[in-house]
Amino acid sequence: MTLGPWLKGYPPDAPPCEPRDIAARGWNVLAGDLPLPLAVLDAQALAHNIDWMQAYARAQGIDLAPHGKTTMSPELFARQLAAGAWGITFANVFQLRVGVAAGVRRALIANQLVQAVELSALQSLRAQHADLRVVFLVDSPAQLQRIEAWAAANADAPPFEVLLEIGVPGGRTGVRGHDEALALARALRASAAVRLAGIECYEGLGASGDDARDREYAGALMQRVAAVAHACDREALFEADEVIVSAGGSGIFDLVAARLRLNLQQPVRGLLRSGCYVTHDHDHYRRLVQRVVARCGCGDGLKPALQLWSCVQSLPEPGLAILTAGRRDVGFDMGLPQPIGVAPRGAQRVEPADPLWRISALNDQHAYLAFDPNGAAARALAVGDRVVLGISHPCTTFDKWHWMPIVDAHHDVVDAVTIHF
Repeated sequence: MTLGPWLKGYPPDAPPCEPRDIAARGWNVLAGDLPLPLAVLDAQALAHNIDWMQAYARAQGIDLAPHGKTTMSPELFARQLAAGAWGITFANVFQLRVGVAAGVRRALIANQLVQAVELSALQSLRAQHADLRVVFLVDSPAQLQRIEAWAAANADAPPFEVLLEIGVPGGRTGVRGHDEALALARALRASAAVRLAGIECYEGLGASGDDARDREYAGALMQRVAAVAHACDREALFEADEVIVSAGGSGIFDLVAARLRLNLQQPVRGLLRSGCYVTHDHDHYRRLVQRVVARCGCGDGLKPALQLWSCVQSLPEPGLAILTAGRRDVGFDMGLPQPIGVAPRGAQRVEPADPLWRISALNDQHAYLAFDPNGAAARALAVGDRVVLGISHPCTTFDKWHWMPIVDAHHDVVDAVTIHF
């Protein structure tokens, strides 16, 4: 994708360029070369996170299939694959198509496909790319019937590879009971439309940050996964050279990782699907991953790599600054952004933000920064000052941008990624 002034955050008078050529422009965020608001990626933290999670998976004896829906960035997919990821996970066929165009050849769709148009699109991709492997989830006889109806109308299409999803009461998709799961596995084995390649679950919705509660929750879920997998193994229901066992959100991945290594008659490939690790965040996942690191003693953990730069555009009353960033620019579904840095107007440095500053509300294009104008630690803000915001939950910040610059420690733009939601 070509970058140009039609994209938010790109200099309005600059000529278009390809992402790979952007470093040659010599732009610097602190110098005011790019308009604010601007979402930026920290080069060092980004590289650290990709390497850290890959090393973690390798140490657990499993593979990584990071969830591409976090970023929907081909450039980041390429970095993750180059670091050793087995493949990339997606949520639907649209996202898969973006990944395939970027060179992804092993993919997991962590969702159910039920529409004929989705199945046709998936088959079209398989026909165009002989080396493409895609597995998706099944959790009901009704879904299997729809797949079989599509297969009957497309008799020349090879069977789809599927994973049986195990769900939790009150959660999203997934079979709730053991007997129900085993009955569906038998139906999948008997169907000519699919091949049962493994078992899948998602534990992320149960992450609380309470160690005891999270251990109990994840342990119970993974026991159910193991029980279904062993039952399928005994009945020879799997139709694959290796059985895939997959789980893993971004909050309590350590509590499921080791349990992906099941001892079955066939080889097992454990696939961890964490996605938010690539940029991490300053709030929601920071708190959860702090507990992960404490539990496993696995190094220095992840680093926040995504920031939103904004500008003070108004100081309409004491203790209130209005910033040039809002709901169109930053995620707020898992907490409001928080001020982490400030660069006075014209300054070539970023200072830590006052810890008492907070974002109290967001509008579409505005953020309300509340501060104590009389506080001993407060620095008087001025119109034109740059305020750097930390984010909570990267997924819903990425989908508000079509591109992001990657910056080094001096805030020079050294690379860029494109985003395709």
